[in-house]
Amino acid sequence: MLTDDKVLKLRTLASIVSKECKHLEQTTSRLFAQDDWSWISRLEQDIDLSERVEAFVGRFGRLQDTLGDKLIPLVLVIEEETLGTTLDNLGRAERLGWLPSVADWSEARGLRNRMVHEYMTDPEEFRLALARGRDLVPMLLETATNTLSFLKSKNYISFAPQDT
Repeated sequence: MLTDDKVLKLRTLASIVSKECKHLEQTTSRLFAQDDWSWISRLEQDIDLSERVEAFVGRFGRLQDTLGDKLIPLVLVIEEETLGTTLDNLGRAERLGWLPSVADWSEARGLRNRMVHEYMTDPEEFRLALARGRDLVPMLLETATNTLSFLKSKNYISFAPQDT
């Protein structure tokens, strides 16, 4: 049953996801503005650069958490879908056209750990993880856009995904 509390929570989460998308897009653009990866070797000396990396990793993970652990399950509940495991819920989101690929989503989840833990130990592995993370950002943004567009089409939210 759709309650006022659920609608308020849904609208709040939708607004948060929209803002998280903007922040991730901005950080991705700033961090990966150069095609040259030589900047990886300067991370320990360049505080601004290392903070950009931290922002990218944090925003990547935060958007994935908000979408996968909060917004998508709530939308499924509101749409009277049966909730299951996280993987089951993501499979439903994929079938409903919100999530392009459960496999890519799962890869992104594992990548977060690599981006956090390889940071200080293996520069090349860290570079590869960051590059793949950059490549998966469009999948996260598409999932957010598709989910928010669905919510707008059902009049659960009044803004288009790019409006906030």
